[in-house]
Amino acid sequence: MYLGDNLIGSGIEGFVREFRDTSPDAFILLKEVDNPSQFGVAEVSGEGRVLRLIEKPEVPPSNLALVGIYIFSPQIHRAIERIKPSRRGELEITDAIQELIDMGCNVKSLILDMWWLDTGKKDDMLTANATVLDEWLKGNIEGETDDASRILGRVAVGRGSVIMESTIRGPVVIGENTVIKNAFIGPHTSIGNNVKVVNSSVEHSVIMDGSELRNIERLEESLIGRNVRIIRNNKMHKALRLMIGDDSVVEV
Repeated sequence: MYLGDNLIGSGIEGFVREFRDTSPDAFILLKEVDNPSQFGVAEVSGEGRVLRLIEKPEVPPSNLALVGIYIFSPQIHRAIERIKPSRRGELEITDAIQELIDMGCNVKSLILDMWWLDTGKKDDMLTANATVLDEWLKGNIEGETDDASRILGRVAVGRGSVIMESTIRGPVVIGENTVIKNAFIGPHTSIGNNVKVVNSSVEHSVIMDGSELRNIERLEESLIGRNVRIIRNNKMHKALRLMIGDDSVVEV
């Protein structure tokens, strides 16, 4: 079970292998953190056996936060059948793991020695984007670039994309069938498929599929969803026209 808003600095093959070799009833990943009171925290024995779990404790028994990556034996189904919904009306995975412990099952842990990012908020997502680009991106230009454009550093450009009269300074990844024209794309930017960036400057941002930026002097530290259009029309009076989705933040 791998929660979708978690990202760690490697794959989980070694984690799975150790689970198969030792055959516990459950195996959970933990990470030492500076602010354990903001997380679910595990108390473990010297051998790595999990003794109890506490959600956001005022006085944490350890600094070992639950990462959100677990491996279970079929015993987890017995534990789920025994727990009741929380105040949110949901069956909580931490309650199920605690029930395994209370049932006397062997719940073991592994402490991560690499980075872990919880990408549930905008700034966390941008940090994750920058980290992945720094560590994993390899330059690969499959699209087209004209003679007036400059590609600097590690840049990946997908098939069918066109770079015209623009500067791309890596690390940057650009998807397929995207048009970048008369633009500056700065470091730590990820741009999806079928995007248009025209007469604009973008840095340290994520722009998802189907979106368009036009005549934007500078966009930074931003997360742009799918099929979004951000356009400055210099002919209009100084008013904003916005259609904003749920849970959005606009800083002007």
